Amino acid sequence: MAASLAMIFFSMILVNNYVLVQFLGICPFLGVSKKLDSAFGMSCAVIFVMALATAATWPIYTYILEPQGLAYLQTIVFILVIAVLVQLVEIIMKKYMPPLYKALGVYLPLITTNCAVLGVTISVIDEGYNFVESLVCAVGAGFGFMLAMVLFAGVRKRLEDAKPPKCFEGLPITLVSASVVSLSFMGFGGIIENIFGA
Repeated sequence: MAASLAMIFFSMILVNNYVLVQFLGICPFLGVSKKLDSAFGMSCAVIFVMALATAATWPIYTYILEPQGLAYLQTIVFILVIAVLVQLVEIIMKKYMPPLYKALGVYLPLITTNCAVLGVTISVIDEGYNFVESLVCAVGAGFGFMLAMVLFAGVRKRLEDAKPPKCFEGLPITLVSASVVSLSFMGFGGIIENIFGA
């Protein structure tokens, strides 16, 4: 049991990273990764929302929607739950962490429409995970999001000192850098399965 949970957790960070492998949550990845502190703060908020959203949506789907034959409403219900949780995070940050709240700006409400958060809540249902596995998957996906954000914040810091060709300045060099970081995660493909014997 512990080995399968560890495999789920680490595969969500390295092998199935939502940002660098599945290309979900790209908007905050490109928008908030300019500074390390805002990237870290956004990542913590996403981890919190992912874990809470999964903890709320899994029982709603398992015990209410599916038994009542309303499984087709999962996307709408999940989006509503995520929106409520993001509002909660926004209120808490505004009250207790005003500098981080100001630094995240418009990107904090965008967690509501962050497809990585919705993707986790739907994928745990599709994978047939139980409640504990779902939570481990969500937290692992959140830490994978954090890893991608922090790594890319470091890359972007180095890009500020670089002198790319004129045609690559700005967004083009950012996208090229993101693709190189993403390619580096392809190497993790078989490692998790070999370690945990799956």
